[in-house]
This record gives sequence, C-alpha cells and structure tokens, in this order.
Amino acid sequence: MPTLYLIDGNSHFYRAFYAIKGLTNSKGFPTNAIYGFINMLLKILREKKPDYISVVFDTPAPTVRHKMYVEYKAHRPKMPEELQVQIPYIKGIISAFNIPMLQMEGYEADDIIATIAKRAEAENEEIDVYIVTSDKDINQILSRRIKTYDTMKDKITEEKDVIERFKVEPERLPEIMALTGDKADNIPGVPGIGEKTAVGLIKEFGTLDGLMQNYSKIKRTELRELISKHMEDIKLSRTLAKIDSDVPVSVSMPELKLKEPDWTRLLRFFKDFEFGSLLKLIPAGEAFTETDVTVLKEEDLAKFINTIKQQPEIILDTETTSISPVQAELVGMSFSINTDTAYYLPLAHSYLGTPRQMPKMKTLAELRMILENPEIKKTGHNIKYDLIVLRNEKIDLKGLAFDTMLASYLLNPNKTNHDIEDLTMSYLGYKKLSYNDITEKGKKNFREVSVEDAARYSGGGAAATLRLKNLLAPEIEKEGLSELFYGVEMPLIEVLADMETAGIKIDAALMNDFSKELERDIAGIEKRIFFLAGGEFNINSPKQLQEILFEKLGLRTIKKTKTGFSTDVDVLEELALEHELPQEILEHRSLSKLKGTYVDALPVIVNPATGRVHTTFNQTITATGRLSSSNPNLQNIPVRGEWGRRIRAAFIAEGGKQLLSSDYSQIELRILAHLSRDEGMMEVFKNDGDIHMRTACELFGIAPEGVTPEIRRRAKVVNFGIVYGMSPFGLSRELGIRPDEAKVYIDTYFTRHGGVKKYLEAKITEAEETGSVKTIFKRKRQIPEIRSANKNTRQLGERFAINTPVQGSAADIIKLSMINIWKRLKKEGLKTKMLLQVHDELLFEVPAEEKERVQALVKEEMENAVRLDVPVKVDIGIGKNWAEAH
Repeated sequence: MPTLYLIDGNSHFYRAFYAIKGLTNSKGFPTNAIYGFINMLLKILREKKPDYISVVFDTPAPTVRHKMYVEYKAHRPKMPEELQVQIPYIKGIISAFNIPMLQMEGYEADDIIATIAKRAEAENEEIDVYIVTSDKDINQILSRRIKTYDTMKDKITEEKDVIERFKVEPERLPEIMALTGDKADNIPGVPGIGEKTAVGLIKEFGTLDGLMQNYSKIKRTELRELISKHMEDIKLSRTLAKIDSDVPVSVSMPELKLKEPDWTRLLRFFKDFEFGSLLKLIPAGEAFTETDVTVLKEEDLAKFINTIKQQPEIILDTETTSISPVQAELVGMSFSINTDTAYYLPLAHSYLGTPRQMPKMKTLAELRMILENPEIKKTGHNIKYDLIVLRNEKIDLKGLAFDTMLASYLLNPNKTNHDIEDLTMSYLGYKKLSYNDITEKGKKNFREVSVEDAARYSGGGAAATLRLKNLLAPEIEKEGLSELFYGVEMPLIEVLADMETAGIKIDAALMNDFSKELERDIAGIEKRIFFLAGGEFNINSPKQLQEILFEKLGLRTIKKTKTGFSTDVDVLEELALEHELPQEILEHRSLSKLKGTYVDALPVIVNPATGRVHTTFNQTITATGRLSSSNPNLQNIPVRGEWGRRIRAAFIAEGGKQLLSSDYSQIELRILAHLSRDEGMMEVFKNDGDIHMRTACELFGIAPEGVTPEIRRRAKVVNFGIVYGMSPFGLSRELGIRPDEAKVYIDTYFTRHGGVKKYLEAKITEAEETGSVKTIFKRKRQIPEIRSANKNTRQLGERFAINTPVQGSAADIIKLSMINIWKRLKKEGLKTKMLLQVHDELLFEVPAEEKERVQALVKEEMENAVRLDVPVKVDIGIGKNWAEAH
C-alpha cells in the first residue's frame, strides 16, 4: 500500500541538536543538528521507503492561538544560537533531497500536517499516513490509516494505543488536555488536575461538555470548586489544544511524490560540513579520464615506456594482494601523466578468462629505469606503501616528490580519513570506484578482479591523485607548510619504509611462557573477583558487572550511559578507593588486554619469510603530528609496571647484535621552557638539574633532601599535567586527591612559574583569535572546539591549544632526528638498522662492532636536531633485548 510520511521539522531539528553534542566541522561551524536531521531523513528513506513525503515547519509569525491567548507558548526558551545558524542549511539539505517543505503563516506545523493527513486519507482509502514526530498532541488526529512514528524510539503509535491509554477516541484528546493543560505550550488547563483525574472525570460525565454542564455533581468538594473556578480556562484550553485539520494549504499528492535527490547539491553540503560517512552515499560518477589504456601487448608496453620516460613527473599506484606492504604481492600498476589519460599494467591477474598479460618480470625490468630514476619525480597517494611493494620486487623507487595523503593531512590534521575515495569526494566532487566495489567487499583477492574493473579502479585512482596534487600543492605553499612537508614529512617516508621492512625479532618461546603465566594470574584474579562478588558472573559483561557493583554491592553510581550505569576505567578507578572489587576488575582487564593484544597475538603475526614482526607506521593519524603504529600497535605497550618491562624483554636482537634505545629526556618540558622562556624552568635545564625535584620543593615547601620518590612522582604528574592542560579535576584523579587540593598545586605552580602561565594564556588567546595553533616547525592544527558555546567542548579546545604546540614540536623534533640518523647511517655505510619509534624513543639493532660509533652518532643527531634555548638531552641504553636497552 502507498505510504505518506509527514515530518515535523521543528520537532526533529530540536531533537537532533540535543541528541548530538559538540559536533562541528574543522572551521568550528556547528553541525550536530544538521547531521542528526540528515540521519533521521535517511532512516525514513532507507527503511520505510515512502511513496510520498514532506517536511513541515512552523513559522515565526504569530498564529490564531497566539492572538487568542497571548501567553500561548510564551514560556518556551529562546532557540540556541548554535541551532539557529544551522536551520537554513537543514532546509537547504531537505531541498537537495527534493523533499517538499511546507509552512504557512498563521498556522502551526501540526495544523498543516493534520490537514494533509486527513485530506490524503479521504482521497485514498488505501494510503497509510505516518506523522514523524515525538509531539503527543498530534495523537488527536490518529485514525485507522493515520499513525505517528518516532524515529529515535523506532515506535509507531496507532489509534488503538490512544484508546487503550486514555479510554477515549483520539479526536477527544483535547477534552482531556482542556483539564490537564500543557506546560510545554503554556496551555493553562485546571491547576492540580493531572491526566488520571482528567480521564476519570471525562469517563464519569461522558464528555467535557457533560462535565461542564454537570460539574455540581462532582463528589469531591475541592475538585468541584476547581472546575467551577476555571471554567473559562477549560474552554480556552480545549480550543488551544485542538488541532485545525482544515488549513487552506494548497498542495496535491503528486507534488509530495518521492523524487531522486539532487546528489550534486548534497555532495556540496556533505563536503562543506565534512560528513565523510555520508559522502559514501553519493552514487559513483562518470570516469575521471577520457582515456583508460590497458597495456597488454609488447608494442603497447614499448609505446607506454617511450611516453612515460620523457615525463618530468609521473603518478603511480600499485595494486596488490594484501594491505600489509611487506607481505603484499604485486598484481598490477597504474600510471597517469595528465588529467585525461590513465594507464593500467596488469601483471598477475588470475581468473577464468584472464586475458594474456605482459610477463611480470620482463615488464618490471622495462619499468626499472623509470622507477629508479630520481630525475623523474614520483607522486602517489600513500606512496610509502608503493615503495615497499616495489622493494619486494627488487625495485628501489627513487624521486619521491609528493604524497597527496600526507598533503591532505598537513592541511587538515583533524580530519579522520585521508583515503583516496574520501579526498576525491571532498576535493574533487567525484565518487570514484572503491576497493569494495570491485572486490565484492573484500571477498575477492585482487588477482581475481577482472582486468577491466582493475583498470577503471586503479587508473581512476592515479588520475584522481594527479588532480589532487594539482589542488593540494598550492595549498601547502599558501599555508606556509612547504618546509614541513618537503623537509620533514616527505623525507620521512623512506625512513619509515626501511623500518617497516626491517621489522623486529621477538622471542616466541618466552612469549609462550608469559601467556601461560598470565593465564594463571588471570585465573587467580577471577577467583578473587568471584569471592568478593559473592558468586560467579561474566566479568566481560557490562550488564552483569553493573548488577554486581550497583545492585548487589550497593556501590554508588557515578556515570550513566544508554544501557545503564558506566563501568568504564574512570568509574572503576574512583570506586576502587571504596571497595576491593573494582581494583581487581581493572587488574583483570589490564592483564587480559596484555595477553590478547601482545603476548598471544605477536607470535602469530611473525612474518614466516623474515622471522620478524613488521608494524606499519602512520604519518596521518594523530592531530599533533606524532607517529602511530598499527598491525600491530607497538606504541601502547605499558611503559611502567612489571609486565610492560617483561613484554619488552621478549623483543630481542638477532644473533651477534644488540638493541640500542635512545630516549629524549623530558623533551616536552624542555620545549615548554623554550617556548615560554620561563626563567625557573630554563635555569633547571641549563644547569642539568632535576625538574621534578625542583617542582616538588616548590609545591611542598621542602628541601631537596626531603623529597621522597613518591613526592617526586607527584611533582612529575603536576609538571606533565601542566603541559597537557590538565584541570584540577583531572589532576585530582591522577594523584588520588580532592580537586580543591589539586587546584592549590596548580595555583602554586603558576605562582612560581609566571612565564609558563603567561605563555599558556597566550596560546589560548591565539587559538580563540585565529582558530588554530602552530608548532616550532609551523605545523598547524585547527581548534574549532575553542569557540564552542559548550563549556566542556571549549575547555577541551583550551587543552588542545596548550598541548599541541609542545607535543607537536616534540613530534617534529624526533622526526628530524630520524631523518638525520638514517641519512648518516646510509652515508657512513653502517649496518645498524632503525627499528621502532615509540613516543620519544628510538630503537636500533646494532652489530657489536658498530656499538660505540652508533651510540655517539645517535646521541649527536638527536641532541642537535633542533636548537632550543635549553639543552636537549638523550638517554641511551644497550642490551640484548628492549627491556635491557630501555
């Protein structure tokens, strides 16, 4: 049967605004109501597939009800400014969906909705009308064919539901509201009469008119007097509550027919508001290129080689069998030299009916002189991947010039996704074929993808990369990021490629022993947990844990979630001060994670060809510029604690070699001293003093000899808390003290370090005025959060403004160190390999004969990577495993 969906626009943009908190684009424009409203629309369009649809709005103009009763809706708060600015865009998006919008001065949305619903029902007995709203007032027009639908609760309300609850037909609901009134709309009703009493009175006297005519028969004196006193209010309230279903709205059913959206307009909106997930809804466009050349014959290859070798710059992309470049096997390559033409060279496709391809080894031999020629510049998207894949084929890619993924990241480090499909959509307004499109969501190996599909996919990627480069390169220059991009991020690609290729050896037997030991420890903790809980339960079930903590043990609830009360780490740490069980749960989680993430997982992913674990280093993940690692993530192994040390002991050097660890000493505090020019901090570092000892003496008013390890630890937390913009509440949690005590620590610190306080305040002001902050190396991070009207979001922005210049500068310094060390190791012909970068630490595998030389080299390069106004210090250790070296 045909369906008509009538959406209460005002109701939904308010609900969307309050349901999603703090969402903005990178320019700081609020987008929460827009995003929520779009998702509501999509839910209806996808799941309900309406035949007819409209969104109906109120207007600011007064209605008949306002003229009748000046207090009508008078108590409603003013619309928040952050919502107000989004409404024109919500209406623009509705228009782009080609959904009719209706509104009429003098009438409310409910009146228009009721009129259209009743009219549709009268004209077509078979139609089902769904009114999309959370407003219960509209229930008075429900009938056999008219229902309401609440998208958030996914609930349909029908005529029978109203009758079951109120014992009257829907059209008689205004009679009940005449007595109860409505606080939201400021309909007076009768003070003191609630829904239960109102329903009882209507039932007793048959109708509201019957009640008003026979009120003297009401048995309860106070109730009788109330009705008598408020007779005029009752009449007024019924009129105000009754929806008008005979509005002179001129719209016909054919006009409400669902139409195809204007995808071009929607694309523009989704790009502007940075809705990456919604961009994927846009249908794929036509091919980028006018010509796609698939090279299958020798004469075609010769012609291609002759064309490409004359180019000063080429775009390249590899297609392989794995997301891990170290393990990937090359299946094909694509090239682009202009925006109209892309070439695809199939090399190892294998499926029934595969066309004859050029021999892989012969083709690569022909390409070698181009790929290894540094004079022919190479651009790619995530070109580090291509570099490693080609090394697997014994080709050393030279002339790396530009990476569009890195460029996008530097221009917008807050953006969470820099993949080629997302950038093509965001910057070029085009939806290219995705990997999932041609591999049936990863079910196919790329070898099984048809040559034709591979050519369209890969060639389109190369052509898109060229167009992106043409757009992004000028932006890098314009934003003053050229030195950082060409001097740090691009050279780092080869360094990271070498590290990923090298991998690191682990002691699988030792890991196996650890696994058994952890299993025993975890089992012991489980017994203690069950004893403290008074019985067994599923420790990993949040619901069962909630029942144990808050119902059975009666511990206080701290934070509520959609599914009950939170049992996250913060909550458990707070509860651990009051009861043993939460601490045991935390220990259980910690050991289980170590066992699953590292001890059990790492031996399984040892590459059989190399006997080593190969991580992937990511340059485009963190907003501050720090590197991260994945598959596996080796940066989250705990630094402190027995198990962190023991797991590091399982990372070992090859026979005849040792691991060398070089770690920047308090680099972030030294950077803070340099940036703030705080005299106290600078004095400590210039005299090679102990900054944590100094802070301990200042905070606690004691002499150095009175500083215990615990007091020094507390001072260390304060020092780094200042760098991270920690609030008194955050510091109190770290130290296990009251927030007012923590505030005293922070105030005392700033009293002693006025230079730091002044600098941090200046950074917040800079972020408020410009919307961004920069590192020493001009790395830029936009901070839209700092302009938010929401206090928590704004405070988060302030922490970003404080932390980013310091942490980002530390990231830049260690990257420069890595580049300089790598260059010297190459230049001096040393066999030492850089293996890992973890926070402020570098790990090397060093042959015994190079130990002293490399130790001096690494120390020299790291301490001189940048000139600060305070000395930079590096701690170096050597051992047969990472724990000994660290």
